[in-house]
Formats: sequence, structure tokens, C-alpha cells
Amino acid sequence: LTPFSASEEMRSTWQGKAGRSPLQALYESDQFEQSSLQAVHQQRREMLSNICSRYTRKRRLLQPDDLRHLVVDDTHGLLYCYVPKVACTNWKRVMMVLTGQGKYQDPLEIPAHEAHVPSNLRTLSEYSVPEINYRLRSYLKFVFVREPFERLVSAYRNKFTLSYNTAFHKRYGTKIIRRHRQEPSDRALERGDDVRFAEFVYYLLDPRTQQEEPFNEHWERVHSLCHPCIIHYDVVGKYETLAEDANYILQLVGADTSVKFPASSKTTRTTDDMTAQFFQDISPFYQRRLFNLYKMDYLLFNYSIPSYLRIR
Repeated sequence: LTPFSASEEMRSTWQGKAGRSPLQALYESDQFEQSSLQAVHQQRREMLSNICSRYTRKRRLLQPDDLRHLVVDDTHGLLYCYVPKVACTNWKRVMMVLTGQGKYQDPLEIPAHEAHVPSNLRTLSEYSVPEINYRLRSYLKFVFVREPFERLVSAYRNKFTLSYNTAFHKRYGTKIIRRHRQEPSDRALERGDDVRFAEFVYYLLDPRTQQEEPFNEHWERVHSLCHPCIIHYDVVGKYETLAEDANYILQLVGADTSVKFPASSKTTRTTDDMTAQFFQDISPFYQRRLFNLYKMDYLLFNYSIPSYLRIR
């Protein structure tokens, strides 16, 4: 597969309902004439492009396996790269409404587990090479990102501190405890349900971890899941501005006005203050190493070094 400069090609190639690309339609629309959001997204694209050109020496070709996180909406000409712990359940629900030919009306009526059933949405990896290339060149592509350590702590809390996530406890927790806890109890080795955040950090930094298998998608770096230096995203949405960015995308593709992105009502959400508390017990040495592991996501998506880190 060839890498595309889609942000340029898209404008001239994709013919929307009115014979214009989504971005052309946006630029010509009175509603968005002096939109500050438009400027914000232009800025994000430019930042991403600059960092990519600075840090990627050699551009590799995409493989079908690289495209498993790109959800396709052929009706609206839309590609969404989903990132776990960045509102991806709600985005998958919205994509099911957009692609469902009227089967679903309200995203919130779709149970969360339904949104993650692979057969409910098509990913780009399921298409032929010509079909993949056409969609990469022609469709509006978007991704949502989040402050990397906030996302990481959110993944830890969800997968290792909740009693119902027994599959993660068995699959990862038992291994983490066996390798990174001195004198673990038999119960901990068997159940893997009391992994400490520091042990999780040691696991991420252990060279054996990635030698044995790729990171789980919940703590894999965004640049490894969505390849933003090969795939040129038209919109980089942020978790911090979720509602505005989601509405912007739905308007861009001409989605029915009845389709609304679900409002966030979670009071258990991982915040910056909460993340800082988790890092209190991590030594500066390991903080720096962990920051280096996620450094490209910080750079690409313009997140500053957290003030709570002791790595300066």
C-alpha cells in the first residue's frame, strides 16, 4: 500500500453530495466562515506534519495489519481510527448509527459490549488493496487522542482495579505479578487481580514485554495504533475538547442532525489530578523512562510534559 498525502489529495479527489470535498464544503460554508475550530484543526494538522517530518526518517508502507483500528463508514465517506480509553465506545456507537441504514437511531441505545463486537463495524483491513487505497485517498479521516499518561492511568484503573475484568487479571495481571513483585502470594499469582500501578509501569518498561508480543491496544501508543505519520488525518480530535470536535466531524460529513455524540456523564473519569497521585510513588528514574516510551505521542499531539513529573 502506498502512503498518501491525503490531506492535500482529499480536497481534490473526494466528491461529496454537493460535488465538493468535505473540507471544501466547510471552507465555503457561511456557518464556518471564521470558525475558530477550523483554525484549531488546521494548527493541529500542521503541528503533526512538522513533528512527523522532523522525527520520521524513512516512510514505510502500510500493511493490512496496520489498518485494523480504522473503522469505515462508506455511506458518509469516513474513516475513524479508534484509540481505547479515548471515548472509543461512544465513537463506535456513533459509527454504528451512521453505517446502520436506520437500524440504530440513538447511540446510547446501543449497549457498550455491542459496540465492541467486531462484526458490527467494518475495518479498513477487510478491504482489497485497491479499495483500501481509494478510501485512504478519498475519505475524511479522523482520530481522537488524549493526554498520554492520563490515558495510561485510565487503562490501568479500568483493567486492573475493577473486579469484573478477570480476563485481564489472568492474561496480564498474573504475569506482571510473577515478574515484578518480590515474594508474591499464591493467591496473587493465581488471580492477578491486585496489580499495583508501579508494577504495571515496570512491566511496560521491561524489554521482554514487547519482545514477546505487541502492547495491548489499551496501553499501546497512539502513533503505533493509528500511524499518523503515514496516514494523513484531516481531523485530530482531542479528549479534552471532545464535544466540540465530535460535533465538528459530524457536521463536516453531513451526518443527519438527529445523530448526536453522547454527552459525557462519567464521574469516575481519570483526571490530571488523579493521574498525578498515581505517579507520586514512581521514582524520577522510572518516570523519565516511561515518558520516553510515550514521548512521540506527547510530541505529535502537542501535549506538554506533566507538571507533576520529577524528570527535569
